[in-house]
Amino acid sequence: MDLISSVFETCVRWDVKSLLLFIIFFLLITDYINNQRHASFPPGPPAFPLVGNIFSVDHKKTHESMTQLAKKYGDVYSLRIGQEWLVVLNGFEVLKEALVNQGDSLADRPALPLVMDLTHGRGVIFSNGHMWKQHRRFTLSTLRQFGLGKKSLEPVILDEFTHCLEELNHFKGKPFSPHLVINNVVSNIICSLVFGHRFEYSDQKFQKLIGCFEEGLQCQASVWAQLHNAYPLLMRRLPGPHQRFLDIFKTTKDFIREELKAHKQNWDPSDQRDFIDCYLKEIQMGEEQADNIFDEENLVACVLDLFVAGSETTSTTLRWAILYMAKYPEIQAKVQAEIDRVIGQSRQVSMKTGANLPFTEAVLHEIQRFSNIAPLAVPRMTTREIQLEGYTIPKGITVIPNLTSVLYGENKWETPFDFNPGHFLDKDGKFVKPAAFLPFCAGKRQCLGESLAKMELFLFFTSFMQHFTFSMPAGVEPVLDYHFGATLAPHAYEICATPRSQKL
Repeated sequence: MDLISSVFETCVRWDVKSLLLFIIFFLLITDYINNQRHASFPPGPPAFPLVGNIFSVDHKKTHESMTQLAKKYGDVYSLRIGQEWLVVLNGFEVLKEALVNQGDSLADRPALPLVMDLTHGRGVIFSNGHMWKQHRRFTLSTLRQFGLGKKSLEPVILDEFTHCLEELNHFKGKPFSPHLVINNVVSNIICSLVFGHRFEYSDQKFQKLIGCFEEGLQCQASVWAQLHNAYPLLMRRLPGPHQRFLDIFKTTKDFIREELKAHKQNWDPSDQRDFIDCYLKEIQMGEEQADNIFDEENLVACVLDLFVAGSETTSTTLRWAILYMAKYPEIQAKVQAEIDRVIGQSRQVSMKTGANLPFTEAVLHEIQRFSNIAPLAVPRMTTREIQLEGYTIPKGITVIPNLTSVLYGENKWETPFDFNPGHFLDKDGKFVKPAAFLPFCAGKRQCLGESLAKMELFLFFTSFMQHFTFSMPAGVEPVLDYHFGATLAPHAYEICATPRSQKL
């Protein structure tokens, strides 16, 4: 009897092992059959079973890995993330053909599970179709109403700089971290447009909130985020940095809801003070319409998009700007000399002076090129089958515009890997902007806040150079390494901001 029982147990164990081996074999064969590249599909590196190419790139410098892969597989190549395919576009000509000439076919965003878990397809950055068109139209027209792209916004930015000036003067030339101060000064511009008021630099709650944005954007581009997008049902139940991304921006949404609550308590439909007021009126006007898409959850999602995108990218660029000026003091001195000659040190800068500051403009544009803060832009998705470089890209494929390959294109820039303002100057020293300067991407999904960012960068950077000389603390060398994420941010550093008036 014992012998029979033992034989039975052995058979059961072998049956279980056989079943598991069969399941594994079946999954591998199915994965191989379902995920073969067709002859007309862009080539790419071999993919591992189940996970695809998640581990084929260095997620601490994904943009560099993707640029290197283009040298082997061409300017249009493919990667597989889990069970989903994506196509990476490299080089100015390819990006122009895809995003501009065939822009209608790349006007959607992919439904990335990590982002969808946060936005649910709402807002203005990650929405699609009718939802996106209506919210983009409303957002642009409303922000223009409050000065976006107009001279009327200039005093708001310059007034905010006076607050920043006072804050920096408190340090009296001693080392300090510029991170939160610059985040605050930039965030206050979008806050003025969206919330109708600014936040003091002493507001610890606000400082903590905006200080987390960079961490959240790093989480968004991590390997954990890729795994979440590949296997959302599993990853939603597992801890990791992808959960930190959701926590940070859910906290931000709660902050926005508090602002919304305060607005509703004293809201007057006849007095439109800011973006939230205008959106509330839009909700009221659409209450009787069956297809109305304007509601409070969409309002929160739109404000989140504006709040994060309108603060983090510009503040990160300015942090790079200060670091580069400390790294290249001879360039900083030349910028200051030009500003002194054209504007002086007592008169406020203005946008109209830009034409008379060619070297300053060249330096500012080189800062944007060299810092490359949005290296892979925001992904697109094909709305129909397209042909590109002889390859067929089907409908529904995620497309990554590799801006690094353009801003560092060896056939577009004289010294692409050096900080060289000469890239934006002609032989007579006049400012020129090459076509390959695409820090805001291109096409129908081009950065919504480009005009605001340009105005902020020029006015803030020129004002900083007019009033301060930036240098590293004694014995410290500038470090130009970055943290990779949805944006490229410099490592934390301390700087000395010496008031220039002391040197007169």
